[in-house]
Amino acid sequence: MVKETTYYDVLGVKPNASAEELKKAYRKLALKYHPDKNPNEGEKFKQISQAYEVLSDPKKRELYDKGGEQAIKEGGSGGGFGSPMDIFDMFFGGGGRMQRERRGKNVVHQLSVSLEDMYNGAMRKLALQKNIICDKCEGRGGKKGAVECCPNCRGTGMQIRIHQIGPGMVQQIQSVCIECQGHGERISPKDRCKSCNGRKIVREKKILEVHIDKGMKDGQKITFHGEGDQEPGLEPGDIIIVLDQKDHSVFTRRDEDLLLSMDIQLVEALCGFQKPITTLDNRTIIITSHPGQVVEHGAIKCVLNEGMPIYRRPYEKGRLIIEFRVIFQRVASSPQIRWSLLEKLLPTRQEIEETEEMETGGISGLRSISKAKTPLLMEKCMKMMSISLEHMGQVPGRGWLTRSCL
Repeated sequence: MVKETTYYDVLGVKPNASAEELKKAYRKLALKYHPDKNPNEGEKFKQISQAYEVLSDPKKRELYDKGGEQAIKEGGSGGGFGSPMDIFDMFFGGGGRMQRERRGKNVVHQLSVSLEDMYNGAMRKLALQKNIICDKCEGRGGKKGAVECCPNCRGTGMQIRIHQIGPGMVQQIQSVCIECQGHGERISPKDRCKSCNGRKIVREKKILEVHIDKGMKDGQKITFHGEGDQEPGLEPGDIIIVLDQKDHSVFTRRDEDLLLSMDIQLVEALCGFQKPITTLDNRTIIITSHPGQVVEHGAIKCVLNEGMPIYRRPYEKGRLIIEFRVIFQRVASSPQIRWSLLEKLLPTRQEIEETEEMETGGISGLRSISKAKTPLLMEKCMKMMSISLEHMGQVPGRGWLTRSCL
């Protein structure tokens, strides 16, 4: 039992969420509320990063679950990534602050893909906008020699102001230079490049071919090195594509396995059946249970090599795991002679000797219910046994393995 759920609520997960669920939630929210896409959602992005920073660390998460946010503040657990942007960069493979100072910003995009795409492989074209160095001024922002050091900040890009807040006490405030907008240099309006208006960079449309290999997983990253935003004097960043797997109407993926729920009738559970399954590559496989191979409700069986392809080993596949749900239906009553015939085919019923103690203890009520239900149950079995076992056995198909999958 956790003391408070604020961090879990921020990420939209339950308190018992697994590490993978936390990662998936953070990935979607961080991409949605990143300052580059939502400049007005800086506080929301900060909350998301703080929540993930705590919950992704087992020690911090345990401390938070026991004492809440106050315990994190007082616990002094240390560590952390230093800033929301550092958490984002570390999560998406962009490195930390020092690396950002040497390279341009990475561009991260989420790409929604189907389970079929991940099974068969696919190629998607993705159009996006990126910053490139202006070729008209070659990244100078204006004519040659027109760029001069900002006299207001002396080329630092920052302004420092000192305020006296009391006798012998001063406060130093640092802010971005309003003259040069933090660039440390300025260009006269008449000398600015007409193409980029002195910004040194322009926006360009880029079309990428994203190849989705067989067996790729939800959240997997595809990196286009050096294709990110360009800035003068810096190495270009990367474009990082994050795969977001859509839910499937039939199959559920678990690593390399595919999970499927299959409804069968009671007669099929006892007398056998054949069920077609359309695979993700549009093949049809026949699932066969022969007469006498009783399938219980909730039973789990598997077919080897019919699951997801294994990444970078596409000729190997996981398992298709099937959970059976036996459907019970009410049937009309039948002549007593059919019940007698069916009773001979089934194991002997347990007989209970009635006593006065059983009657006074309320057992008679239970016994009377049992008698009332017996014809209904036997009727179902009789209907089931009326199916031709010989006909069911004549149809060829894929038989079950002798072992179940857990």
